[in-house]
Amino acid sequence: MMRNNRDTVAAFYTALAGGDAAAALGLMADDINWVGMEGWPYRAAGRGPAAVAEGILGPMLADWQDLLVTPATFHDAGDVVISIGRYSGVHSVTGKALDIAFAHVWTVTDGKLAAFRQFTDTLLIDRAMR
Repeated sequence: MMRNNRDTVAAFYTALAGGDAAAALGLMADDINWVGMEGWPYRAAGRGPAAVAEGILGPMLADWQDLLVTPATFHDAGDVVISIGRYSGVHSVTGKALDIAFAHVWTVTDGKLAAFRQFTDTLLIDRAMR
């Protein structure tokens, strides 16, 4: 069954929430361009699902207890899908809670997540980590 672009993006968040990293990474194009917000403490080294797993998802899951990346709304503009939601969790070292808004801009090409751009308040994550 073919998914529409909004459903492909939603499936990524569903896989993350279910702890299925393989499914989340499997939705990505081999050369996904992942761009985090300036000041965001996690960075992918290079392009592709392996870079995202090693530079972003793995470290985030190690640093945060009960980490949730929860989209509240999706705005489908064809090849571009924008999700608005919240990051939440508790930092495993500081014990400080995180609850911040995000906007994610996704580009979907041929049913795969081809690009990601993040917008969020990096000061608030920095405060939770210190």
